[in-house]
Parts: sequence; C-alpha cells; structure tokens
Amino acid sequence: PYASQTAGVMHACGHDGHTAIVLAVAELLSARRADLAGRVKFVFQPAEEIGRGAQAMIAAGALQAPAPQVSLGLHLWNDMPVGSVALVDGPMMAAACDMTITIHGRGGHGALPHETRDPIVAGSQIVNALQTIVSRNVRPTEVAVVSVTEFKAGDSFNVIPSSARLRGTIRAFRSELIALLEERVRAISQDIAAALGCQVEVTVEQVTLPVVNDAGVNERLRAVFQAVAPGVRLVRSFQTMAAEDMSYFLEAVPGTFFFVGSANPERGLDYAHHHPRFDFDEAAIPLAVELLAAAVASYVLPGAQPDHVE
Repeated sequence: PYASQTAGVMHACGHDGHTAIVLAVAELLSARRADLAGRVKFVFQPAEEIGRGAQAMIAAGALQAPAPQVSLGLHLWNDMPVGSVALVDGPMMAAACDMTITIHGRGGHGALPHETRDPIVAGSQIVNALQTIVSRNVRPTEVAVVSVTEFKAGDSFNVIPSSARLRGTIRAFRSELIALLEERVRAISQDIAAALGCQVEVTVEQVTLPVVNDAGVNERLRAVFQAVAPGVRLVRSFQTMAAEDMSYFLEAVPGTFFFVGSANPERGLDYAHHHPRFDFDEAAIPLAVELLAAAVASYVLPGAQPDHVE
C-alpha cells in the first residue's frame, strides 16, 4: 500500500519510516506540551540522498530562534536486525565528496589513432592509477575510499571522441584525509593526462562532513535506552562509509545519530538500502519511537531521567 505511484521508481532507504517515527514522537510530546521544561524542534529534512537538505534548512534558520543545545537523529538500518541499536562515540559515518574528471583530447577516426589524443586511453589509465591512492598514500590504519562510478566517452564504434568524463566518490572519516585524497586525485589525473597529450579538468565537491557523535550525549542515551528497552542490544563499535548530511547539524549542535536495526531475514526483509527489493520490518518503528521519545524526554521532561523515563 505504500509503494511508489510512479511505475519503475522507488526510494529504497527507509525515510518513509523515519517520517512516521518523528510524527509519532511529535504526537507523544505534544500531548505533554504543558510539562516540557524546554523546546523541541522537529526537523523533517528533505534531500538527504544528495546532501543538500540539512544545509538548506540551516541556511533557512532551522538552528536559530532558539538555537538548539542538543541534536538527535536516527536512521533505520537494514544491515542490523530488529532489536539492535548502534550508538557509537566519535566518527560513525564518512565524509563524502563528488569528483568529476573531464579529459580533453583530440578526436579522430578509430582507424587512425596516431592522429588523435585518445581521452579514453587516458581515462582508463587514470581509473587504474586512482586505485593506488588508498593503498599507497593512506596509512594502513585509516579507512578511505576512492571509487570511479561513471565513465562516459563517445557514441560511435569507429570514432575516437574528443573528450571523456569520469565521476565518482571520495570518502573518509577525517576532513584532513579528504584533503589528501583530493590532492592525489588532482595530481594523478593531471600528470597522466599530460603524459598522453591530453588536458584535464578536475572538480571535487563536498557533499557531507563526517558524522561525529558526542560521547557525553551517547552516555546519557545508553542509560535511557537500557531503562526503557532493556532487551535492546546496544552496539558501541560500528562504522560505515555511507554518508549522511545530519553531519552538518552535528557540526553546529553537539548530539548523536544512531541506527535502529530494521532487518528480519526470516521474513526476507534484509535487502540492503537502495536495493530494488529493499523493505524493512515495521516492528522497528515502535521501538524507534520509544527510544527517540525517551531520549528527548530525558532533556525536557522534569523527572524523566534514565531511571524514570516516562
């Protein structure tokens, strides 16, 4: 009943569940509005998948009048079973950048390659060389990703095109490491293109910052979660190279972003996010509502401390 009304199109990540969760928490807390010793902002953020929603809301004043003191968010997570919650101190999700590498050569007939400056050959060598960045420029104890995900060039079987375009993603848990990755992408692309008689344009655009959780907020929430849902399995060590623009809220306001397990293999509800058959176990929704409502209540409802959350 909740399938997309547009044939062949879906958004398979769980944000419909997130909307339901936050609406339920808003309903619960609104019923206690007179008792709140503080104010709560509910952030229904769009455009997370392209890393634009949080920045747009911040620019529109979401963190002003009044300025929040704590930021809380969650994501249903189909890599974890229902009944588990990942609440991780420090970096949890990676910073992400989009990279575009445009190679300009000289096109010509495929039968006369000596008269061309082939951007496809240059692009192929750039793709291979970019794979050395993580293995040869990043400390083995750190984690980073440089992935080329798109290679477009030409539209004929017998014509060498005049240009080619590569696109991909750069990811790491530290901003300093992102800067190193970008530097190496630029240097490798420019040097290989020049060696093969081509020119290159490299653009790198930051999409998200790393998601970094506040240890103090997490300590409070662990006590709250154990009090209201003692059967929940709390996961303290978990990282993913996936990105999330909740990072911009957390950069401005200390807080945490936690994962609520939503997979149920026995029901076939364990496909990864963005898979065509993605779906989650809706049993995760009431649990997420309980946890998020209790977390907020611990800050704004008098007496709703970890041992007495209502």
